[in-house]
Amino acid sequence: MFAVIKTGGKQYRVAANDLLKIEKVEANVGDIVEIGHVLAHGEGENVTFGAPFVDGALVTAEVVEQGKNRTVIAFKKRRRQNSRRKIGHRQLLTTVRIAEILLGGAKPAKKAAVKAEAKAEVAAAPKEAKAKKETAPKAEVTAETTAAPLFKAPKGEPDDLTVIKGIGPVAAKDLNEQGIITFAQLAKLTDKDVAKIDEHMPFSADQIKDWREQAKELAKK
Repeated sequence: MFAVIKTGGKQYRVAANDLLKIEKVEANVGDIVEIGHVLAHGEGENVTFGAPFVDGALVTAEVVEQGKNRTVIAFKKRRRQNSRRKIGHRQLLTTVRIAEILLGGAKPAKKAAVKAEAKAEVAAAPKEAKAKKETAPKAEVTAETTAAPLFKAPKGEPDDLTVIKGIGPVAAKDLNEQGIITFAQLAKLTDKDVAKIDEHMPFSADQIKDWREQAKELAKK
């Protein structure tokens, strides 16, 4: 007998003892989970389809392993805007072994620890953890979530860095956020400063050196 199930927004054709990797289910290794979203089941040429799910049908599975999928990189670049963004994502996966395909409201042989379709509710943090988070000092949260700028911005009015050829509004905003706000400051960048910007910001060393030369002329005015 086989069944077609839906979990994590995907559909799978399964049979007893099949090993399957699905989106993360909140359960421990060895636990039995229930998957109640059964779209169809059958044996041989006899297939029963649900509308959309089959009433009284249930699939149980044993959690074998909790892990992650390979890293997927998303890279976005805007031409002539000096804008580049790179984001990585690793999908959490649960490896399960299909235990039983139950029909007509039959009860599983082993009691389920958690239902797969209710994983969002099970994943909610315990009250103790939530209370601990709420009582954490604000200073610690700020230190962890806010990164310090690369340079200390000087006092006074900032210059319009977009006057420099090659610096657009997006690049100017990024530089300002890292403490570079004036022509004079940009003109005084050392090679060590250039290497630091090249490492932490989406600008090449050649770009920064070109901006530095232009800033030297603008700073004289």
